[in-house]
Amino acid sequence: MEGEGAAVWQGAVLGGIIFWLVSASYLNVTRKLRSFLQPWVTHHVVTQTPIILKIQSYGFGFLDALFSGLSCVVSVPFYTAFLPLLFWSGHGKLARQMTLLMAFCDYLGNCIKDVVSAPRPASPPVKRVTATRDEEDNALEYGLPSSHTLNTVCLSGYLLHYVLTHTQIQGAYVTYLGVSLACMLVFFIGLGRIYLGMHSVVDVLAGLLIGLVVLAFWLTVDEYMDSFVISGQNVTSFWAALSFLLLFAYPTPELPTPSFEYHTAFDGVALGIVSGVQQTYHQFHHANVPRLFSSELTIPVFLGRMLLGIPTILIVKFCSKTLAKWTIPVVANTLGIPIKSTGYIPTLNGSVTGKMSDKLKQGYLQKLLSQHKAFDVDTGIRFVQYAGLAWSVVDLVPSLFSYMSL
Repeated sequence: MEGEGAAVWQGAVLGGIIFWLVSASYLNVTRKLRSFLQPWVTHHVVTQTPIILKIQSYGFGFLDALFSGLSCVVSVPFYTAFLPLLFWSGHGKLARQMTLLMAFCDYLGNCIKDVVSAPRPASPPVKRVTATRDEEDNALEYGLPSSHTLNTVCLSGYLLHYVLTHTQIQGAYVTYLGVSLACMLVFFIGLGRIYLGMHSVVDVLAGLLIGLVVLAFWLTVDEYMDSFVISGQNVTSFWAALSFLLLFAYPTPELPTPSFEYHTAFDGVALGIVSGVQQTYHQFHHANVPRLFSSELTIPVFLGRMLLGIPTILIVKFCSKTLAKWTIPVVANTLGIPIKSTGYIPTLNGSVTGKMSDKLKQGYLQKLLSQHKAFDVDTGIRFVQYAGLAWSVVDLVPSLFSYMSL
């Protein structure tokens, strides 16, 4: 009966997404929402330019470095590098929740960005500080909401909740200090995004409000989510189907942006983590695994894990990408699906469907059903390589740790 119940609600979820795809495609939901929201947001972005210029007038080199550094610390690449270490340090439940929450925030935030398609502050007159390649890529996305603000609210808030509820660190003073630090971090991240010329005030406020709503939602479902991942029915097959549908549920922006690429990567990460944890929970991720600073997992042992684990996951990422670059075109050609590649496979550039290369690969169900459009295999390749990387973090690498007695 339990298996039947799981199949029912999983089918209902997937069916609901398919219904939304068809309905949104038929009713042209994205364009209607954009026509309503975009003028209002754009007006506020333009009228708030003097505020940004006033904040930037107090700028000097130290603030450039400070806010650029803070932005890097709460960026998606930083979390991508940090989360494997959290898994390997014995904090599996926190790492699982942070990964899935990050994927949810990334998907929701980028969807809203591309639905609204509102501009970032005009530069010039605003000075835009992009100290890293990641920031240069971020500047190519639309503005509202500020993803850095949204992610900081959710992840710092959830980390604080976890510390206060799952550790021995308790007390009113600790709670007050933790909330104060989290609020200060959110404030400085939001101020930094404005100071760096990456966002307007309306973008940061939207990121703050959406982040608070997402955090409140996640705190009500996190235990159910974790229970499903570690002991649910049909976990891997359901999550694979969900990940596939979410690729097509992504809205089409007004102009091409990197947002869909970011979502595709984290969509793959979520699938890899869920499938790997579900298969190896009782071996490597249960509540009684050794944690960092314990007698079973000392700092030298953890450093050994890093020296073994990091090269391994990078090798797996490379191999997954290579395998996907070979298999996905073969499968597509076998099924008669027209394909192209905008980057990973140069031989597919300029194909008979190359005239569509300026179109976006993402969108609603009509993108799946339109026979005259080619699929960009880069989406599948990116998804597979990050799914492989994430799987290796929670399955292959812990197996190597066990074999090497680390």
